[in-house]
Amino acid sequence: MSQIQPDDSVASVVVRHPALWSVLEDAGIDYCCGGSNSLAQACRSQRMDVAELIQRLEAAAAAPTGQPVLDPGAFTLTELADHIEQTHHAYLRAELPRLGEVAARVVRAHGSKDARLQQVQETLGQLALELEAHMAKEERILFPIIRQMEAGPHAPAGAINGPIRQMELEHQQAGDGLDNLRRLSDGFALPEWACNTYRALMTGLQQLENDLHQHIHKENNILFPRALQLAQAHTGSV
Repeated sequence: MSQIQPDDSVASVVVRHPALWSVLEDAGIDYCCGGSNSLAQACRSQRMDVAELIQRLEAAAAAPTGQPVLDPGAFTLTELADHIEQTHHAYLRAELPRLGEVAARVVRAHGSKDARLQQVQETLGQLALELEAHMAKEERILFPIIRQMEAGPHAPAGAINGPIRQMELEHQQAGDGLDNLRRLSDGFALPEWACNTYRALMTGLQQLENDLHQHIHKENNILFPRALQLAQAHTGSV
């Protein structure tokens, strides 16, 4: 029997096989904000053969990786919150200002060739502002509650539902911003006249998309469900 089934949720595939995010990324399948969709549903929206995708996923899962694959599902909640802050939040705080500067240089040099570059710069700037506020709320409010809740049964478990729902909403907004960046750049394509700075911008945007997808997946599909489950165990409801 196939290990991966068409009715498996997209998120569950990546939770069970963390290395498979790249296969789904290459296929254009949303495994973070759209992780609750089944593989069959996701493939229908992409006009893709689900059997072919499952074949690719299972081949990748069976292939030797040559190096250990990080399994966020094996972390405690505290370890996962720490990992997200130290890995993804740190990346965003370093990369977003750099990408903003690169985008400004590209607009100055090539804005007359493609008016959408100005929109790319503006969309990236708005995304950066929203993500900075988002990360601050996680670090100051939600993650401390999760750590405290895991440390003992007297933590304010009932206070977790609202913040998680708000973070999920903001994740969807961030996903929309990424979709706009991909659309405005024709999928991060390189025109014939692309200079090295333009190439650096498109590469950076692609890497930003990949990292933010993994970031949101770890929160939406691992950290948040487990935190809600723990809160329910502490209080009987959330």
